[in-house]
Amino acid sequence: MMIKPELAKKMIEQVRNEFAASLQYLATAIYFEQESMDNTATFFYAQAAEENEHGMKLLRYVVETGGTAELLAIPAPVAKIKSAEDAFQTSLKWELEVTGQINALMDMAKQQNDYLAENFLKWFVDEQLEEVTTMEKFLNLVRKMGDKNIYMLEQLIKGA
Repeated sequence: MMIKPELAKKMIEQVRNEFAASLQYLATAIYFEQESMDNTATFFYAQAAEENEHGMKLLRYVVETGGTAELLAIPAPVAKIKSAEDAFQTSLKWELEVTGQINALMDMAKQQNDYLAENFLKWFVDEQLEEVTTMEKFLNLVRKMGDKNIYMLEQLIKGA
């Protein structure tokens, strides 16, 4: 076994977190689709697929390094989206939380001198910069647009 049991367990917990994020993004995509904001819905459907992919990367890493990969129950989406601003605020909050979770995994890998895990997790650290800055950007734009101009988001997000 190349991965220590404690790190494998924490990575499997992160698999659950990534899959839960995928469900939350699906719920957000549905909200925008029901609001006739198809481009924004497509953006969040893509976010959902990306979070699922992140979970799968973590899961496969644990399996490939000989760790125990017992899947955990995935909670239902918690946020009931009420507006575009709410959607991006919730998404930003989640991405900041995930950043902390990934950093904690990296800290654990460093404490265990698991250079392979550090190398693997570096991709996730870099990915979180993109995730957080994207949500911050769209949240700022949504706030500037206000409710009356929210459909401008459709054009902005289409080109993103």
